[in-house]
Amino acid sequence: MSIGESIRDGWVKIKNSGEVMIGDWGFIMVIFLVAFASFGLGRLSAVEKARPAVSIGQAPEETQPRGMAIGGLVVASRNGSVYHYPWCAGASQITAANQIWYKSEEAAREAGYSPAKNCKGLGDSN
Repeated sequence: MSIGESIRDGWVKIKNSGEVMIGDWGFIMVIFLVAFASFGLGRLSAVEKARPAVSIGQAPEETQPRGMAIGGLVVASRNGSVYHYPWCAGASQITAANQIWYKSEEAAREAGYSPAKNCKGLGDSN
């Protein structure tokens, strides 16, 4: 008996034992399940290595509390005629040298300023 015949005889024995135990479709299913399980475990191990370590700690506290505005609730320009909330678009266009801060809308109105029309919620207390 040559090496080729012994390999062929071994393959026939394996094939016959597989057919007896699980049949044709079962043998194919086992091959696919082993392949998918191997791929899935390999993929899972790569994902686990890529994740950064989780650490739990406290966020650093700010040393100084932030104020809402430099000196008040509303800001106006020395050269303009309207006042704005600090977060409105018009307020960001006023240079620091021209800013006048008022503690309330009433104080800005008393100084001769009117509410900006493009700043929502401003002047609603009329």
